[in-house]
Amino acid sequence: MYLDSGAKAMKKQSIGVGLIGLGTIAGQVAKVLIEKSDALAEHVGCPLVLRKVKVLPQDLTRPQAKELDSKLFTTDTDEFFATPEIDIVVEAIGGENPAREYLNRALSSGKHVVTSNKEVIAKHGAEFLSLAQLNGVGLHYEAAVGGGIPLIGPFQRDLLANEISGIYAIINGTTNFILTRMARDGMDFPSALSRAQELGYAEANPRDDIEGIDATYKLAILSSLAFHSRVRPDDIYREGISRLSSRDFQYASELGFAIKLLAIAKQSDDSIEVRVHPVFIPEDSLLAKVEGVYNAILVEGDLVGKVLFFGEGAGPLATSSAVVANIVAAAKDVVVGVGGGAYWKAETGKQVKPMAEIETRYYLRLNVADKPGVLAQISKVLGDHQISISSFIQKLTDSAAQTAEIVIMTRPAQEKAMQQALDELASLQVVKEISNFIRVEA
Repeated sequence: MYLDSGAKAMKKQSIGVGLIGLGTIAGQVAKVLIEKSDALAEHVGCPLVLRKVKVLPQDLTRPQAKELDSKLFTTDTDEFFATPEIDIVVEAIGGENPAREYLNRALSSGKHVVTSNKEVIAKHGAEFLSLAQLNGVGLHYEAAVGGGIPLIGPFQRDLLANEISGIYAIINGTTNFILTRMARDGMDFPSALSRAQELGYAEANPRDDIEGIDATYKLAILSSLAFHSRVRPDDIYREGISRLSSRDFQYASELGFAIKLLAIAKQSDDSIEVRVHPVFIPEDSLLAKVEGVYNAILVEGDLVGKVLFFGEGAGPLATSSAVVANIVAAAKDVVVGVGGGAYWKAETGKQVKPMAEIETRYYLRLNVADKPGVLAQISKVLGDHQISISSFIQKLTDSAAQTAEIVIMTRPAQEKAMQQALDELASLQVVKEISNFIRVEA
């Protein structure tokens, strides 16, 4: 397997693949390995053979289990890792545990690893890469971010000559579908979520998607690669989309904006800014036009300028494309007897900027008493915190309740000042409710 003095690798008769899990993604990966075996063998130089599949007992009732030889299955972890013919372990179960244990065990035993698990990579990627380097094997995780969109490879190789200044990403198809329905069809959030669940775009428990947790894992991976720093999920400020109302989309459109859940990472001279939350973005921008379950990642580099990666960010077909490509890359490394390299080095020592220190513009939607002097009181509170008003619109009025809805757009201000101003506004008698508060990325 390793290079000899003649600088030629010993010929491998086949490359063994061990698969952990048999869900939708794993089932599709197994199908591709079998149905495209001849084409994959040509790419690698020898056959790729599925040797063993580690499953839970309930997995054996899945439809995809009936398409595989029953002799491949085991429910015993020790039996799986003791299979001598496995060169590459593919983890496709998701979540932090027991995936972390499985990846540690595979790498420590000198097996190349392929995973689509964004949570375990976001939390423990540096640990795994150190193990991979120590044991001379590769860790491949292209499908962890963006499904079938090539992202990890470009950050690891093609963009290395660049100093990346910013990443602006729509990296959760479920939330983008929901926001698209709210914007285009005037749906409220619960109705749009229900529709996403009916179509299979949202899970029965959609918390990771709608609260921005999924996007946070992905941003941790991308920003760590882009800025050569260790960015953890806990470092990232996060807000979800459940507070958004159909009115916010109506007003955004009137003001020339779209609303997206954006994962944002910026690098300055001495700090990194990382956050995930809903934003107003100009309706004529590239990201504003990304609809439905599609993902888009805009990267800004000093040499390459602005580059947009676009495509389906999830689904068994798109994700299996990235997973199988990683398996082929790992198999080629096995054939020539090399590791996969380590691409997650914390070199800069930059600190993550606290959310309180970021500066941006803001959209405020307030329900206030419909009487003279209200705007003067609100303007004074904002002015006391060095927040200037860019525009002000009075919208709906309720004559019976003697209230009105007003929309305020501010000029750039510091987050800490805005949060303090919001607390003071909430205490004003003339402010009945702060209906929403959304940041603006122009």
